[in-house]
Amino acid sequence: MTPEDRIHALGIWQGSIEISPISGGITNRNYLVSDAVARCVVRLGTDIPIHHISRQNELAASHAAHAAGISPAVIHHSPGVLVLDYIEARALSPEDIRAPETLARVIPLVRACHHDIARHFRGQAMIFWVFHVIRDYAASLKESASPYLPLLPALIARAETLEQAAGPFEIAFGHNDLLAANFLDDGKRLWLIDWDYAGFNTPLFDLGGLASNNEFPDAAERSMLESYFDRPLTDDLSRRYAAMKCASLLRETLWSMISEIHSTIDFDYAAYTAENLARFERAYQAFEQDR
Repeated sequence: MTPEDRIHALGIWQGSIEISPISGGITNRNYLVSDAVARCVVRLGTDIPIHHISRQNELAASHAAHAAGISPAVIHHSPGVLVLDYIEARALSPEDIRAPETLARVIPLVRACHHDIARHFRGQAMIFWVFHVIRDYAASLKESASPYLPLLPALIARAETLEQAAGPFEIAFGHNDLLAANFLDDGKRLWLIDWDYAGFNTPLFDLGGLASNNEFPDAAERSMLESYFDRPLTDDLSRRYAAMKCASLLRETLWSMISEIHSTIDFDYAAYTAENLARFERAYQAFEQDR
């Protein structure tokens, strides 16, 4: 059955429908669907155990994020299908996120995610512990005889160094995938979408991911941290943050290495691996210089 056939067969539509693919998804296939009364976003994707993605967890997080006023409403769900209310908005770019006026709007939204979603989350909740994910990815790469095997011992040793340096840890409910495209601007407010990796984590992982995914300069990182925590940046917080930023980049690198082997989505994962590995190396060198 084609994706279009699956969407037609959902039985929730009023009259005939129009289906348009939405580009950009690298763990789901996304479609804009219009019927006689409304427009919706349909996300097609099953569990991806190798990436620790549970669609039941994504559904629960989506419900909680909507209840917290952060994300669009869930209209329908069934195995492998999530239908969300469509928001007329544009996805942000890294350039947008880096703009001081936009970053000033992004930080309260990230803080609301960390503080508010757990109050609305129902049922079993996941923990997204980046260092466990890194170790598990490394084991899967070994099992798959990945061409990146020679790199793994040094990368895992660095991950262990980062885990020691990043503590002690505060715990909050994290989004854990703060790419620019997961922020939507409707002209009045921002929304945060795509809860594939949601789970309890340290806030520093999201902040490190926000900075690394969007290539913040040093001044923007300091501004982000001081705004989020509402206090001057200390040496201790700077050290722990730098470690989690490196861990975020390492996880993204290994995620892409795994995706080169297992993903069926048309995306240049090899180039993405090379890009993130280079960014991790630069961040880790800066981390070591500042220790």
